[in-house]
Amino acid sequence: MWNERYASKEFVYGTSPNAFLKEELDKLKAGKILFLCEGEGRNAVYAAKQGWEVEAFDLSEEGKKKAELLAKEKNVKFNYQLADASLVNYTPASFDVIALIYAHFPPSIRQNIHQRIQAWLKPGGIVLLEAFNPAQLQNTSGGPKEISMLYTVEMLQSDFEKLKIKKLNLLSTTLSEGKFHSGKADVIRLVATQ
Repeated sequence: MWNERYASKEFVYGTSPNAFLKEELDKLKAGKILFLCEGEGRNAVYAAKQGWEVEAFDLSEEGKKKAELLAKEKNVKFNYQLADASLVNYTPASFDVIALIYAHFPPSIRQNIHQRIQAWLKPGGIVLLEAFNPAQLQNTSGGPKEISMLYTVEMLQSDFEKLKIKKLNLLSTTLSEGKFHSGKADVIRLVATQ
């Protein structure tokens, strides 16, 4: 599905970074950041332009090609690998920030992935997450149509219970992120530290 979605010439989620991610990164001193399920690379490119050392991965070869094209266009470099979130591994304590922007996982693997990534954070490291919550089912602005893949406050409290949760809230917003994230949206945002 993702290769098919990313195969078009246009950037289906746009080339600008996610607004929440940009707002949070702009408060931080650049360090080393990991993007899970990074697709076409808009967020990784933004971070690299701000001086971050960027690692990213996704399952989609087409997404990776477009991310590399965008990076070249914007004159930045980052390390982007093809990988499955369930299997990928990184050195413990190696990232200042780990970002999950619309990285939705089925219940069978979600908690395991969320718990594994915490080991990759440096002491004091931060997890930034924006995803859709169950109220999104009434909207047409994107996201999984399966309720079990939409995130609740309780789910994320449980998944990230070993971290200090600084921000965890549900909100309605308007997305303008390409043709697949456009219009009224119900999201959940998390900022948590090691």
